[in-house]
Amino acid sequence: MNHDEFADNHFIRTIIEDDLKSGKYPSIITRFPPEPNGYLHVGHAKSICLNFGLAYLYGGVCHLRFDDTNPEKESDEYVRSIKEDVQWLGFQWDGEARFASDYFEALYAYAEELIQKGLAYVDELTPEEMREYRGTLTEAGKNSPYRERGIEENLDLFRRMRAGEFPDGSKTLRLKIDMAAGNVNLRDPVIYRIRRVHHHRTGDAWCIYPMYDYTHALSDAIEHITHSLCTLEFEAHRPLYDWVIEHVSSPSEPHQFEFSRLELLYSITSKRKLNQLVQQGHVKGWDDPRMPTISGMRRRGYTPAGLRLFAKRAGISKSENIIDMDVLEGAVREDLEKTAPRMMAVLNPLKVEIVNFDAAKVQGKSVPFHPERPECGERELTLSDTIYIEADDFALEPPKGWKRLIVGGEVRLRYGYVMKCEEAVQDESGRILSLKCSIDYDTFGKNPEGRKVKGVIHWLPENTAVHATVRLYERLFTEERPDAVRGADGEYRDFVEFLNPHSETEIDAWVEPVANTLAAEARYQFERLGYFVTDRHDHTPEKPIFNRTVGLRDTWQK
Repeated sequence: MNHDEFADNHFIRTIIEDDLKSGKYPSIITRFPPEPNGYLHVGHAKSICLNFGLAYLYGGVCHLRFDDTNPEKESDEYVRSIKEDVQWLGFQWDGEARFASDYFEALYAYAEELIQKGLAYVDELTPEEMREYRGTLTEAGKNSPYRERGIEENLDLFRRMRAGEFPDGSKTLRLKIDMAAGNVNLRDPVIYRIRRVHHHRTGDAWCIYPMYDYTHALSDAIEHITHSLCTLEFEAHRPLYDWVIEHVSSPSEPHQFEFSRLELLYSITSKRKLNQLVQQGHVKGWDDPRMPTISGMRRRGYTPAGLRLFAKRAGISKSENIIDMDVLEGAVREDLEKTAPRMMAVLNPLKVEIVNFDAAKVQGKSVPFHPERPECGERELTLSDTIYIEADDFALEPPKGWKRLIVGGEVRLRYGYVMKCEEAVQDESGRILSLKCSIDYDTFGKNPEGRKVKGVIHWLPENTAVHATVRLYERLFTEERPDAVRGADGEYRDFVEFLNPHSETEIDAWVEPVANTLAAEARYQFERLGYFVTDRHDHTPEKPIFNRTVGLRDTWQK
C-alpha cells in the first residue's frame, strides 16, 4: 500500500483535517464494525478501505469491532472469515479484535444509569401494540401505559429481566425520549430485549441483549472513536446516537458521519439476500467465485490492490453511489496487467498437423513470463508436429475484416513461425475435425519476404501441453438491479428470478507446462484470452483448475 491509494479528496477527509488542525483530536481513531452474521461483500470492502485507509493516511488507528448483539444469526465462522478478509485486503486492526459483547457489563450499567435518571423504563407492550403506539411518519405516537413507572420499579424489573425471571419477548427496556418526535427513531426506542439464545462468545451468561443503535453509540464512546463512519441509511439514527452519548456518563463524545453505500450493478449487496443464495443452493457457498463477497472475489482471482483501487474510484460522497461492474473489473484488470505473469492456453482446441514438420529445422525460443518483469523468469517454447490452436481462430467462411486463419491463408504463431493452412479436415456433417498446415521456416523472428501477414494467434505444442479444467464466469444476474425490479402489480419481484443460467461454465482446456508447478491462487494472463487464477480450494499441480477472473477487455455489452 502507499499514501496515494487513500489520498483522494472527499468531505470526510476535510472534516478530519479540520479536526486535527483545530486540536479537537491529537490523532484519529476509526472503526470497522461488522455484524458476524455472514461474509463480507464488495460494499464492506469500500468501508474497510475508508476506515483503515484514513487511519493509515493520518497516522491514526482503526479498530475491528464485531457487533455481536444478535446471537441467533452470528457464528465464529463469520468472525474468522471477516478477520481473514480484512487482512487479505492489506489491513491490520489496532490491538486485538474487539466485540460489542466485550462491553455487555458496561452497557448494562449505562442502562441502569438511564433508569436512575428517569430516562428509561421497562415496557410490557407486545410488538404489535408497540407498532400501534408508535404512530406513523405523519402522526405522532402515544405514550405506553407503562411509561410512568417509578425508578425503583423499573430498576427492579430490569434486574429481574437480566436474572431470567421473565419469558422471552415479554418485556423490553425503552428510552424515554419523545413519542411525538418527527424522527420516529426517537419515539422511545427499545434498547434491551429478552432473548434466550446461546451467544458465540458469552454462552448463556446473558438472556437480555442490547439493541444496535444503543450498542453502537456506546461502543464507539468506550473505544474513544473520533470519527464514526456509517452509510447513509443510518443518518436518521444519528440523533439517537447523539442522545445516548449525551445522557450517560460517556467516556468520550464520538461523532457519526454518513456517506452513501455502494450499489454494484448486476449484483446485490445485502448479506440477507446473499445468505438466501447460499441457503437455497443457487451458488456453491459464500466464496463461490460468482458472489460479490470478498472471499468470492478472492477465489475468482481479484487482487487486494485491485479492490482497493476500485474503492478509490467508487469514491466517497453523500450522493447515490451506483457503480457499473466494468469499473470493478477495470480496476482488477489494471492491477493484473502489471503483476500477472503470462502463459498460453487453448480453451476451445482445434488440432493442427504440421505437414512439413522437420525437427532439424525447428528453433525454440525463450519467452518471458512478463514483458516488464524480468524477475518472473522465462520459459522455452518449441514447435511440435502437432499443435493446438483456438477453434475460434479459424474460419471456413471468414467475415469481412478477418485477420486470422483460413484455408490458403497465413497467420503468425505467437513467438514463432508463419503458418499456412493447406486443408481443413471435416466430417460428413461439415464439422471441422482438424487442420493440415505448413510452416515457413524462414520466418522465425522475421517477416516473410514479399508478403504481409497481419494475424497473430496463440498455440500450444501437443507434446508438452497440460490438460486443465477451466471455469468460465459471467455476471451472476441478468438485470442491472435484480432486487429493484417491479412486476405489473407494482410489487418487487424475487431477485432470484434474474439469476444468469450461464454464469458458470466448466470446460477442458490445454495450458503450458508451468501449470503443473503452480500453487493455489496463482494469477496468470492467458494470452489473448484474459486473466485466470488457480482455484484456492480445488486446484492441485497434478490436476490444475483455473477460474477466469476477468477478460482482457469488457465484453459484456459487446
